Amino acid sequence: MTMPTRDLTLDDSSLEQRRDAALQVVKAASNALAILQQSLDTRILESWTQHVLQSKGRVVLAGVGKSGLIARKISATLASTGCPSFFIHPGDALHGDLGMVTSHDTVLLLSNSGETEEVLRLLPSLLRMGVEIGAITAKASSRLGQAAKWCFSYQLPEGEGCPLDFAPMASTTLQLVWGDILAAHHMVSSGFTLEGFAAFHPGGALGAKLLKCSDLLHTNAPEVAPEATLIQALEAMTSGKLGMTMVVRDGRLEGVVSDGDIRRALERAEKASVNPLSLKAEDLMTRNPISVPSSMMAIEASRIFETRKITFLVATDPDGKPCGVLHVHDLLAAKVI
Repeated sequence: MTMPTRDLTLDDSSLEQRRDAALQVVKAASNALAILQQSLDTRILESWTQHVLQSKGRVVLAGVGKSGLIARKISATLASTGCPSFFIHPGDALHGDLGMVTSHDTVLLLSNSGETEEVLRLLPSLLRMGVEIGAITAKASSRLGQAAKWCFSYQLPEGEGCPLDFAPMASTTLQLVWGDILAAHHMVSSGFTLEGFAAFHPGGALGAKLLKCSDLLHTNAPEVAPEATLIQALEAMTSGKLGMTMVVRDGRLEGVVSDGDIRRALERAEKASVNPLSLKAEDLMTRNPISVPSSMMAIEASRIFETRKITFLVATDPDGKPCGVLHVHDLLAAKVI
C-alpha cells in the first residue's frame, strides 16, 4: 500500500506558521526559565546538597518517557561531577530492581504532572525503606510533590511551546536545567576540581585537556653525572628508550644529552682531532635545557613542544629538581595533541 504524499510547497503563510511554531518553543522555555531564575530558592538547594554530601549513598534518578530520558542525563552529569549516581526505570524497579536502592540513597523522581502512575507506585516502598525523596515537577501540589522532602518545581506560563501543546518541550528543558542546578550546587559545595573532572573522564577529549604533566611523566627517566663518559651516556639513553638522558649533579639539572647533541659533539671532535671516547657528558650536553613544572597542564606543555620544535621536556618539582621527562609521544598517546 502506498502512503499518501503531502504537498510540501512552501507558501508565505506556511513559512510564517513554521517560524511562529519555532519561536513559540523558544518563548515558552525562556519565559519559564525567567520565572525560575526569579523564584529560585537557594535554601532548598542547600538542604538537598548538604543531605547528599553527608549521606553514604548515591543519588538515584527515576522517570518515565521523556522525563526518564532527562533523568538519565541528570544522573550522568551528577556522576561525572563527583556525585555517585545511577538511573533506574520505575517499571523495572517495581519488578525487582528496587533492590539496587538502599536506605542510604537519595532518590530524585521526575514527573511533569507529578501524577505519573509508575512513579507514584514507587513511593510506598521508598518511604518504608526510609529513603529521602526529591521531586522535579511542575506541580508542587501533586501527589509526588507533596510526598517529596525536596520539591524542585517550575512553572510553564506559555505551556510546552508545542504547536499542539502536547509533546513535552518546555517541561523537559526546565527539568534538565533543574538537574544542572543541582549538579552545579553540589560541585561547588563539595569542592569538586578540574583534577577530579579529569579523573572521571580519562578516555575523553575533555579529560585529555585537563591532564597535568605529572600524569604523563617518565619518572624513571635516565640520568648521568657530568663526568660520565660517552659510552655511559649512550648506555643510559639506550636503557631509557627516550632518545635522551638528563645530566644531574647533586639532584640539580645541569643539562640534557640527546641524539642530536651526540652527533654534533662527534662532528666537533672530528674537526678538532679529538678522540670521541674522551668526551664527557658535560662536553656533550645542552646546558640550561627547557624545563617545565610538573604541575603545568599538559595542553600548555604541548604548545612549547610545537613552538620550540622539540621532542621532550624535563619536568621539575616545586624545589626545582628534575622529577621526570615528558615526551611528545606521551602527549600524542593521551590525545592531548
